[in-house]
Amino acid sequence: MLANKQRVKIINVVGARPNFIKIAPIMDEMKKYPEHLEAILVHTGQHYDDAMSKAFFEDLEIPRPAMDLNIGSDSHAQQTAKIMIEFEKVLVEEKPDLVLVVGDVNSTLACSITSAKLLIPVAHVEAGLRSFDRTMPEEINRVVTDSISSYLFTTCEDANENLRREGIPDEKIFFVGNVMIDSLLRHREKARKSEILEKLNLSINSQAKPYALLTLHRPSNVDDGETFKSILEALERISQDIPIIFPAHPRTQKQIDSFGLSDHFKDFTNNESQITNHGIHLLAPLPYLDFLHLMANAKFVLTDSGGIQEETTVLGVPCLTLRENTERPVTVTEGTNIVVGTEPKRIINEGMSILRGGGKKGKTPRLWDGQAARRIVDILMKAAKEGR
Repeated sequence: MLANKQRVKIINVVGARPNFIKIAPIMDEMKKYPEHLEAILVHTGQHYDDAMSKAFFEDLEIPRPAMDLNIGSDSHAQQTAKIMIEFEKVLVEEKPDLVLVVGDVNSTLACSITSAKLLIPVAHVEAGLRSFDRTMPEEINRVVTDSISSYLFTTCEDANENLRREGIPDEKIFFVGNVMIDSLLRHREKARKSEILEKLNLSINSQAKPYALLTLHRPSNVDDGETFKSILEALERISQDIPIIFPAHPRTQKQIDSFGLSDHFKDFTNNESQITNHGIHLLAPLPYLDFLHLMANAKFVLTDSGGIQEETTVLGVPCLTLRENTERPVTVTEGTNIVVGTEPKRIINEGMSILRGGGKKGKTPRLWDGQAARRIVDILMKAAKEGR
């Protein structure tokens, strides 16, 4: 476990943009204790776009990473292996006392395994989430990372129960809340200053016009042509009644071109079109604050993302999850989320129900109060002091 020493060195790992949102409040909290914590940020480069990464680091006020491994995209096996090789060099050089990983991307798995092999304790933030669907690569990453972690920081009580069923002892499980919500609450006011609604012609007299927001990137949805077309059938029907704004992940844009689906979208990626009162409007990926402002003002959100299910719950915005399951069931039982799958009829029915005023109401889950990062750092500081 953590060594009993005056100053503890912690490597914090990010690999993809959702990781930035989760690590930002943790890094901010750690820097309050320079005499006790040496916090090093390592970016694996699993997903890397210089312009977008720069925007996220600026929006979230994250210091630039001390190291960029520049791994890039590849198959799951190749990417994981490359990260492990490069991250091992970092560990041998830096000799950290702890490695902290967030979420469920390949970087989370790769850096956890590499650390455990070198007998370096691992802290997993967002532990215990389960979809119980092993066809999801992220599910494998979650289960394996949790099995080798020394500190498992959870966002909800059902995650605690999942870990206990898998044999994780209670002394390793810490229910701390949700660091994504820390970031959201911290930056909500700043996001209100975004001019994205005006830029897209989505406001009148400073009031948002009705629109729906879409994100779609999961391989099971966008890499399968029939599934993608099925979802698109539902989206086109809904977009006859309300414009759908679609900031598209680069790999999603690639699949749109590959499947010959471009004619189904109104292209705003180069700012060459105007948002109209209908249609699916394709945008380039957005910086964090712009996207948060769009999400907060949407009539509803359609997504296959995990984190957006949580953010919409706190924002009180109805969310339709375009998947057959979710690893975040608290967003369904307590929040604004409905898991609708990919069958057009169900998606259309739920979308139309919201437009008729039937959007799901919810409440904010326990400990989603903006203090998760503080709890995490307090626990690590105490463990270091006690030498455990």
